[in-house]
Amino acid sequence: ARRSPSSKRRCQAARSSLSEAAWVISTLDATSAALPTRIACASGIASAARAQQAASIIDPRAQKLIAAARAQIGVTTVYDPAYVRLPFPAGDVPRDRGVCTDVVVRAYRDAFGLDLQALVNADMRANFARYPTRWGLKAPDANIDHRRVPNLRVFFARQGAELAVPSSDADWQPGDLVTQELSPAGILRSAPPHIGIVADAVVTGSTRRVVIHNIGSGTKAEDILASWRVTGRFRWLPA
Repeated sequence: ARRSPSSKRRCQAARSSLSEAAWVISTLDATSAALPTRIACASGIASAARAQQAASIIDPRAQKLIAAARAQIGVTTVYDPAYVRLPFPAGDVPRDRGVCTDVVVRAYRDAFGLDLQALVNADMRANFARYPTRWGLKAPDANIDHRRVPNLRVFFARQGAELAVPSSDADWQPGDLVTQELSPAGILRSAPPHIGIVADAVVTGSTRRVVIHNIGSGTKAEDILASWRVTGRFRWLPA
């Protein structure tokens, strides 16, 4: 049977309405699918903004510590863990070499005139039982105690400098000290300890700050916060 003109118009209107409905549904589906990406993007922008804001108001003492650590880049070019008999106080191995702890010891000495060799030695003499005994020592050794990460961890904690490890990269602050175990992040196993100074520079495309440290080829500023398991965070900025 032949349809009347009014019937044809109703069919065309119905087809048009169905097309519009399908377009709306597809648009909603696309928007919903993109929502997690948009939320993640917004979260990343917020984190970057927090990091940028924090970078603009760095504690001047942190700036001094970071500058003293950064000044070692290009000077200390060798990783050398050899046991050396040192003068006391203010003893040091030649500046062209050292280990991760020497970066920290030199930075505090250069920035604030604080001698971790003498300070750690004094605290160990008064509180030897509170320090690790893994090396079989029965008394402090001023040649090496301040150059061992576990001893520095105890010393800084005893100064009230230990902080909770941040859950977000953006919450690390310039001037923080980070201790790690040299096993992949998230892997719980005993590994050599490490320490470095969190700098003010941020890794390109992220909110993660670089760390100034010496792990094998001299003092460098590198992206290592997420490379190994973090074991501690300390912030010791004397007045």
